Amino acid sequence: MARRPQAITIKHVAADAGVSLQTVSRVINKETNVRPEMQERVQASIDKLGYVPSIAAQRMSGSRSYLIVALNDRERTVADWRERQGTDWVDQMLLGGMLTCAEHGYRMIVELVDTHSDHIERELMAAIAALQPDGVLLTPPHSHNAKIIDLLEAHKIIIARIGSLREGSGFRLTMDDERAARLATEHLLELGHRRIGLIAGSPEYELSHWRVDGWRAAMTAAGLAAEDLLAPGDFSFESGWTAAGHLLDLADPATAIIASSDRMALATLDQARKRGLEVPDDLSVISFDDTPIVRFTQPPLTAIDQPIANAAAQAVELIIAGAAGRNPTTEPVIVPAALIPRKSTATRKVRDKPS
Repeated sequence: MARRPQAITIKHVAADAGVSLQTVSRVINKETNVRPEMQERVQASIDKLGYVPSIAAQRMSGSRSYLIVALNDRERTVADWRERQGTDWVDQMLLGGMLTCAEHGYRMIVELVDTHSDHIERELMAAIAALQPDGVLLTPPHSHNAKIIDLLEAHKIIIARIGSLREGSGFRLTMDDERAARLATEHLLELGHRRIGLIAGSPEYELSHWRVDGWRAAMTAAGLAAEDLLAPGDFSFESGWTAAGHLLDLADPATAIIASSDRMALATLDQARKRGLEVPDDLSVISFDDTPIVRFTQPPLTAIDQPIANAAAQAVELIIAGAAGRNPTTEPVIVPAALIPRKSTATRKVRDKPS
């Protein structure tokens, strides 16, 4: 029977590099008190021998676990999975978070927790006790849930909160939603639109209010009344359908609509088709998120591209820096969104009213 190849350990690396085990450990853990030439020597031995650090060994050797937990909303995520509607937010979060973790010898694990559960404390503490993470990445609406934040703070766990600027524990990151909504509105204003509707997102999310603020600021700066053009939504297709119908049924209907999610934008396209309206000739539409589906609609949707992967990557970097004892910024980190023009927006056409 062939023997299993001997595993390369930290002892082999230390012997090859001619340094102590402690020096190798400090290099592996990316500690700052190692001279550059020593880092290069140890890294060369790691590369030559093909050594892969063991998280279990790392956890035994110090106080860090080398695990980061990302908490996402169970109810919405599971509903999306069951309906097979896609979870691009989760995909992009994993893209940015997992790859960044891997660069630092960390692992990311996703846990689903219900924001409104009566058992949220038990669920959360069970996950924390089992995994003992170095930090937790919170996404909306968890990122501004005081109960979750207080529980994690009480257990001295480093937190990064995406989509929340509320005071409290943890690093705060935003994707500049207020500016993004302003960009979308200004794009439509430049095309000659004056009746620009906004379908808001769920009021549970801080970012929904920021988007309303950005849209309202752009409309006010243009000297335009706006309040009758604000329609409530909750990010779902159904809420988008109802909201778009309301905006198109106004006595002076919207000629352009900004939807706070791709699903609500798809519902807006559906409403337009039902009414015989051509997009963008009769109605311009802009979406938030920029998930893959909006590139394949007819017409492809102009969209606000949310840099979820980049935000998750920066959140992970902040957690790892905090776990290593460094003192990264306490100021909010802004990861700017961008407007991606496509074929669903066009210059407003002035049509004669029927006599």
